This record gives sequence, structure tokens and C-alpha cells, in this order.
Amino acid sequence: MGSGRLYVAVVAGGFRRYATYRAATAAGVFTNTVFGLILVYTYLALWDEKPHLGGYDQAQAVTYVWLGQAIFAAMAIGGGGVEGELMERIRTGDVAIDLYRPADLQLWWLAADVGRALFQLLGRGVIPFVFGALVFPVALPGDVATWGAFLVTLVLAMAVGFGIRYLIALLTFWMMDGTGMTHMTMLAGFFCSGMMLPLNVFPGALGDVVRELPWSALLQKPADVLLGEADPWRTFAFQGAWAVVLLGAGRLLQSVATRRVVVQGG
Repeated sequence: MGSGRLYVAVVAGGFRRYATYRAATAAGVFTNTVFGLILVYTYLALWDEKPHLGGYDQAQAVTYVWLGQAIFAAMAIGGGGVEGELMERIRTGDVAIDLYRPADLQLWWLAADVGRALFQLLGRGVIPFVFGALVFPVALPGDVATWGAFLVTLVLAMAVGFGIRYLIALLTFWMMDGTGMTHMTMLAGFFCSGMMLPLNVFPGALGDVVRELPWSALLQKPADVLLGEADPWRTFAFQGAWAVVLLGAGRLLQSVATRRVVVQGG
């Protein structure tokens, strides 16, 4: 019970920490809204030429855009999660303090990232989504069950996203600088999550592959559940499986790294 309260406190601390950056949050809301407008008009032109592209009608495509802008920061699709701080602590050796805490390293950072994600979802994501829904025709479900299933997919997406970024952060134990890996992961996130275009649009073998990668669990899978284009239980199974695999791999890599810790910086 005490351990559970600890991680709840870390979640709450992560939420409060990001809530203090009011100017950054306002700038993020503005940026997401502007990018949403750019993408919406691009999508409208594309769907005018090819109606029902990827199995979506125009309203679904517009909804997809605003959903992407709503969860972009929460899922850290372009980076910006707690992995940057963890990588710096590994590089400087401050991670040794984390290892001495009476808490699990992976769960501690997972809890911190969940707190960050929850604030970004509420503080930065809600306004662009509501704006898009008020200004453009959208396709939103009218039943509580679909909204409930969608919220479950967001929780699972947070776990998958953290699992990917935690693995990348741990590579700093062996690399002098993880910036390159971070940038590669960011590009993969943009392309393979469906942030630029829905993965349903991708043709042939390329589409088959990207839809099975873990990044699809961050945006494409939740979007399909919200839009009524996917079975929620199969989506839960897909996201849950990737969360288990990635968090398990992170646990294994963490164990290897901390057996022989070589501190780069002292």
C-alpha cells in the first residue's frame, strides 16, 4: 500500500510540475491549433480528390487530425517526455541517486511520465480538440461505451510510448550522447504513429508493417476506436501486448545496465 501511494505521489508531482509552465502550455495550445488548421485544410483537399481514402469519410479525417493534435504532446510522439531528464541523469551520474531510492527505477519514471502525459492531455490537448469540433464537421461517437474504450486506449498508449522512450534513454549507459537516437525515434514516431497521415492510407506491405509496429498504438489505434473503425478488445490486446514487450525489454536492459554502471562524467 505504501509503495502504491509513493507512485501515485510521483504521478501527482509530475502533473503539478508541468502545470507550472503556463506560458509553455499556452504556446503549445496555440501551436497545436495552428498545425491542426494546416493539416485539416490539407486533408480536406486530399479527401475532396479521394473520398473515403483509407476507409475514412471527410468528417472522420478531420476528427483524426484534431485527435492527433490533442494527444501529440501527451504521447510525446515528437519527444518531450521524461526520457530527456533520465538521459541527462545517466550521463552525469545522478542516476546513482535514483538507484539508491527505495523505489523501482522503471516504475518511478513511468509514474513521472504518466503525470506529465495527463497534464499535457488536459492542459494542452483539450482546447485544440474542442476548437476543431466546434469549427469543423467531425465524427464523434454518441455512446458512453465508445468514449470509455477510447480512454482505455489512451492509458495503454501512454504505457507503450513510455516503453519505447525508456529503452532509448537506457542506451545512454553505453553511448556518450543519446541525441541521435532521440532524433531517430522522433522521426519514427511521426511517420509510424500516423501523425502525418493515417496509417490506413499507406499502401501494400508498407501499410501492413507500420500498422503492426508499436508506434501505431500511440495514435492510429486509439483513433480507430474513437471513430468506430476498430474492435476495442482487439485494440486493447494489441496495445497491451506491445506494452508488456517494451516494458519487459526495458526491465531487462535496466538490469544489464545497472549490473556494471559506468558513469560518464565522474
